[in-house]
Amino acid sequence: MKTTMIISLIAISIGATGLTSCNKKLDLVPVSTISDASYWKTPDQFDAFVTGLHTRFRDHAQGFMYLGELRGDIFGNDAGTSASFTGEASQGLERMWLHNLDLDNPGVSNYGDFYSNINQLNLLISKLNSTNVVTEATKQYYLGIAHGMRAFYYFQLYRSWGKAILQTEAIADIDVANLAKEASPANEVLDLVKQDIETSISHFGSDYSIRSNKAFWSKSASLMLKAEVFLWTAHREGGAADAEVAKQALLEVQSNLSLNLLTSYREVFDAANKGNAEMIFVIRHQLNEATLGFIGNFVPQTGLIANFYDSLENRQFSVTADNYGGILRAPTKIQTYRKFEEDDTRKNTSIQAAYEKDNEGKYRMAGCFLRKFQGEQNAGMRAYTNDYPIYRYADLLLLLAEAKAILGENPADEINQVRQRAYGSNYQAAVHGYPNQLVDTNPAEAILQERFFEFVGEGKRWYDLRRFGDAFVYKYTGLPASDAYKLYWPIDRNTLTNNRSLAQTDGYSQF
Repeated sequence: MKTTMIISLIAISIGATGLTSCNKKLDLVPVSTISDASYWKTPDQFDAFVTGLHTRFRDHAQGFMYLGELRGDIFGNDAGTSASFTGEASQGLERMWLHNLDLDNPGVSNYGDFYSNINQLNLLISKLNSTNVVTEATKQYYLGIAHGMRAFYYFQLYRSWGKAILQTEAIADIDVANLAKEASPANEVLDLVKQDIETSISHFGSDYSIRSNKAFWSKSASLMLKAEVFLWTAHREGGAADAEVAKQALLEVQSNLSLNLLTSYREVFDAANKGNAEMIFVIRHQLNEATLGFIGNFVPQTGLIANFYDSLENRQFSVTADNYGGILRAPTKIQTYRKFEEDDTRKNTSIQAAYEKDNEGKYRMAGCFLRKFQGEQNAGMRAYTNDYPIYRYADLLLLLAEAKAILGENPADEINQVRQRAYGSNYQAAVHGYPNQLVDTNPAEAILQERFFEFVGEGKRWYDLRRFGDAFVYKYTGLPASDAYKLYWPIDRNTLTNNRSLAQTDGYSQF
């Protein structure tokens, strides 16, 4: 759908109360008469525009999740099964974890619609560079946000499609399908990502503040992104030099923010515990504003789950307490649940197992679903008002462990902080601690496993496997090495039809 660059942003996104940096509630009514010529006249208009950018970013949470996780080994049907335990249809989502995507079933269409916000970021950069309406400090902070967030979008495009259209100037119409512009090589996309990250960090200067209770992009978000990018290249041609760059970026965040792991893993995701000490950057959701809508694909219908049992609590699910209200198109694999040790508190916080019960009262596992984001109860309905974490402190620790491992340093401290929180009072260093588990003989495998346990449902697993290297993807996902082209995503038919300058991702059918 074509959008006019300024009107579209205002109409869609002014006024997310949880995102605004002031206490005033912004007007949610669409404004369709504002033009570019009459905008950019006051600081409040710049503030509202930046709030709108984050609202649009929130709209892309599903794309981030699908691209980052659904092609991994967490979700799907276990061997020998053809449907989720509730019998609910996957409606094509299964193509992602089965790796049989094509131009008519692309998994994610139109590049996730990311270009709609990229264009708005381009517009903001242009306007900030030519205005004297806002203070210099505000200008620098907002340029830090814009360049950092644009780098984040292009890193998603780089990891998912390799080649991507590079558009750094604001244009009136930003339907990428009709942009009539060819994609640039992957190395040029990565160059832009790195350039934008450095520009963002430079604009933030010494300002490490995070606005809107961790829901605004910040210098620390750019540094976390920098670490991800340089670890990606460290596992490839960059080696130790790039791992050191990633390490220093992470240490800078650690030194300049008051971060810590919460004592309880469950509290990290509590809808009432927003902006907690573990969060670095989140996508904000709030009652009567916006909810984490895509979670409905990962949880079952209330009426159907009521036919099953929770064996841990020795009870049948109820329509009152277990009103998930979804349609389970992406079940969590039973084998995912069983990979966790029983004493690991992440197991039953992240995943809910559902059981059938026979006439003798014996339980048999029927299936599993995502439990991490419980939302809150509102007038008898469940509202998924959890913040969706993009970066949090556990991520920093495990990325730091990864950098250290590449550098030949000891990653024990970072790994064991995460493990100790996971096991709580049951933690035994000699049993659970690094390097005392069997998996710890290979630091890469140990870190990947810890990230698997820690980040279920947070859009990390596929990207993690891709970052560590193709061999890990083949090992864990079932994608054969002979189908290496499927490491990337296909471009959908509509985009290829309308933008004839684009070429299909190598390996996939053009038409």
